[in-house]
Amino acid sequence: MVTRKFPRFLTRLSSVLVQRDKLRYSAALCDVSIKGCRVESPIKPYTGMQLEISFQLPGEATPITITNATVRWTGSHGIGIEFLKIDPAQETRLKSLISQITTHNTAA
Repeated sequence: MVTRKFPRFLTRLSSVLVQRDKLRYSAALCDVSIKGCRVESPIKPYTGMQLEISFQLPGEATPITITNATVRWTGSHGIGIEFLKIDPAQETRLKSLISQITTHNTAA
């Protein structure tokens, strides 16, 4: 059993993984926490691969972008990504997204 420092919240958002500022891959963000996420994508990255991830929020023109992330695991359930460093403005938006998810899940 995996013990997590930060809880994950289920969601489904379009996202893009960027490797080395040029290789772009479409992905579906499946769950998110303040320190990472799980995505589904046709790529099979290696553990430790550095990347950038952007995910589009409903009703917003600008995606949340985390420029410093790494692949922690890959498998049949997707790709586990850890956010190594988050810009404070992006972190505020991420916390707002998580708050919206928890409010929506509580109301459902």
